Amino acid sequence: MLPEPIKKFVDLFSNLPSIGPRQATRLAFYLASLGKEQISQLAQSLAGLQQLKRCPSCFATYQNPEAQCLICLNSQRRRDVIMVVEKETDLVSLEKTKKFAGRYLVLGELRKTGLLEPEQKLRINSLKNLIKKEGGGQAEEIILAINPTTYGDLNAATLAQEFKDFAKKITRLGRGIPTGGEIEFADEDTLSGALSNRS
Repeated sequence: MLPEPIKKFVDLFSNLPSIGPRQATRLAFYLASLGKEQISQLAQSLAGLQQLKRCPSCFATYQNPEAQCLICLNSQRRRDVIMVVEKETDLVSLEKTKKFAGRYLVLGELRKTGLLEPEQKLRINSLKNLIKKEGGGQAEEIILAINPTTYGDLNAATLAQEFKDFAKKITRLGRGIPTGGEIEFADEDTLSGALSNRS
């Protein structure tokens, strides 16, 4: 009953976060009603995502001709203070506060079990090797910017164990962010307070 292009769209988009088959179907029909020019612009913006790269140091997505992202390339940022975040949207939110002058590690979405995925273990080991190489074996501080949820607390404990020999101090964001809240959706003032009050 559905036209083939709609079916294909629904199959692909229903696998995206927060979009199920019903939402994908509504979205497909809405986009189809926009007209050829707007659909073409959307297609070009999707194609543009292919030009993005992943930073080999912090694992954030970036677009520049360099071998690293602009944050990792910035010599004004502290190399010995590292903030571990789950998602790139968390990094973007924290950067908007302009309160953090260190570097990052983007882990990827954490599981509710407290167990790390193989890719996350590789990223953690990459940071450990970087700390050994650049910091003499220990960073000054590793900040675990993990959402303050029950699962976040479990994952933070796992990460603290992983990094215990690689930092003089391991902290978490202060509880300016309410328990159960998400970093991505917190406003800049709340995040600034959380950064200042980390423990």
